[in-house]
Amino acid sequence: MTLTFSTLRSLLRPRLLVFALACAALLAPAGLRAQSAQFQDSPALRPPPGARVAIVEFDDLECPACANANPTLIQAAAKYHIPWIRHDFLIPYHTWSRLAAIRARWFDLKSKELGSEYRNEVFANQSSIYNPNMLIEFTSRFAQKHGVALPFAIDPEGKLNNEIDADKALANRIGVHVTPTIFIVTNSRTTPWIYVKNPSTDLFADIDRALAISHPVTAAHPAHHITHKH
Repeated sequence: MTLTFSTLRSLLRPRLLVFALACAALLAPAGLRAQSAQFQDSPALRPPPGARVAIVEFDDLECPACANANPTLIQAAAKYHIPWIRHDFLIPYHTWSRLAAIRARWFDLKSKELGSEYRNEVFANQSSIYNPNMLIEFTSRFAQKHGVALPFAIDPEGKLNNEIDADKALANRIGVHVTPTIFIVTNSRTTPWIYVKNPSTDLFADIDRALAISHPVTAAHPAHHITHKH
């Protein structure tokens, strides 16, 4: 059989289409890839006591999409004065994200504000952290800048590591598959949470919507600004 150019093109076209669709799926922003995800309701998708609305995020400190979303999340938490609850959902092939998550939780033990600042600075400097050694050097400089002495062993008993694994198990129960996965959670029974499909364009509108459907809380039970929930 002699293959003409037109015959060859007709044979290859379906394969090229499949290849193009696969590439598009891989290159799509994480939030867009997860738009069709079906999430399971969970007590974790509720604001803390005293809060009408909160941000709940599942992230990985080595994830570029998480780093891109982080400045918007910082702005939103500051503008609306709402809690921001961060959970670890580590990407298996990332080489230093678990080390970073353990160190972030160790700084949490010093203060929630310090742990939050560490995460934000890791995201801001993510492009210069090439490997685990770079992460360790970055952490040492961060600790020195804040007058904190790092111990020889950060997590000798593995408690912080276990908390990270517990976050992963929680994410799996909810149906989280990509990072970042962000919810705006409310105290509304009819709409307890809103999935943020695209943080860069939808986050503020989703918070406004959540505030509109949530219920006022009494001043006797103010919400604390939570930056991480174990």
